[in-house]
Amino acid sequence: MTGKACVAGVPAGLPPRRAVLAAGLAAGLAGWLPALTGCTSGQRPGTVTVAGGEPGGFYLEFATLLAESLQRHGVADKAAALTTGGSLDNLDQLLTGQATFAVALADAAAQRIPSDSTSDGGISALGRVYENYVHCVVRKDSGIRDLAGLAGRTVAVGEPGSGTSLTTPRLLEAAGLESAAAGAAPAAGVNKSVTVLNLGLNAGIAALREASVDALFWSGGVPTAAIAAAHNDVGLGFLDLAHLLPALRAKCGAFYDRVLIPEGAYEGVPAVWTVGVANLLLCRNDLDERTVKRTVELLVGHAEELIPRSSLGVQFLSRESLINTAGLPLHPAAAAAYRQLHG
Repeated sequence: MTGKACVAGVPAGLPPRRAVLAAGLAAGLAGWLPALTGCTSGQRPGTVTVAGGEPGGFYLEFATLLAESLQRHGVADKAAALTTGGSLDNLDQLLTGQATFAVALADAAAQRIPSDSTSDGGISALGRVYENYVHCVVRKDSGIRDLAGLAGRTVAVGEPGSGTSLTTPRLLEAAGLESAAAGAAPAAGVNKSVTVLNLGLNAGIAALREASVDALFWSGGVPTAAIAAAHNDVGLGFLDLAHLLPALRAKCGAFYDRVLIPEGAYEGVPAVWTVGVANLLLCRNDLDERTVKRTVELLVGHAEELIPRSSLGVQFLSRESLINTAGLPLHPAAAAAYRQLHG
């Protein structure tokens, strides 16, 4: 450190809530985890990649921090984060061997796991790393106050490769709304049709700014920096989605939680309940055991390095929650590492 103090392994200059979270992680893990076991360059991968997400989103920020930490602690000689469309894109890159690790929503991962998830070509989890918060964002001057107000409107629902593009139609259906592609005529007798456009975070925010869409759906951390910047410019509101949970879970499974976007997460915006989805760090089943084990040790022992600067402490980087992977299987080497670490 260059003249800046740090407390219990917490980097100086962190925002207060991040500092508290990181300090809690450091205190909770002190004396519990051994240092990352050393290995020579010949025993570790030359290069690993972490499939992340769009610029300005939590995925890419987390993936970048993870890649930096993997390289810093010698898990691999080199590590890099990949800019992608999101969860579904990440899973495709993982399954085809283009990425070593991927972050993805649990509902998306469950849909893409091959029927024989134990095969070498299958995927499994290294841990549950944080919670994604589904944002339904509207302009304050739009007059839209609830999901019913989206009937007859146009909404951005994420890029085709994103987890948001999977979750959003499920939310609209749970709300009794029908999704229709741009230019398509609504089904006969349907008066609750919503026109959906596959726009990602940045394109969706641009469209919301110019009022060419009426709402933006986005699944990410709190706050999402790009949304915060747009809110400061034009003024945004956030719709409550939590009332959809019973219908959503009944139809799609228990991947969804009731979570709170806290008051002040976006300046001047009151707290709002929404839908949360666990975000998992995934790898292929055929990833070597040493790399899996050392990555788990990093997740547990160096969690404070993996907290994006915009975070309000909404991730699950703790020994209790890392193994809670929403029913998706842990990689055998990851499960063995957690058993060893827990004693």
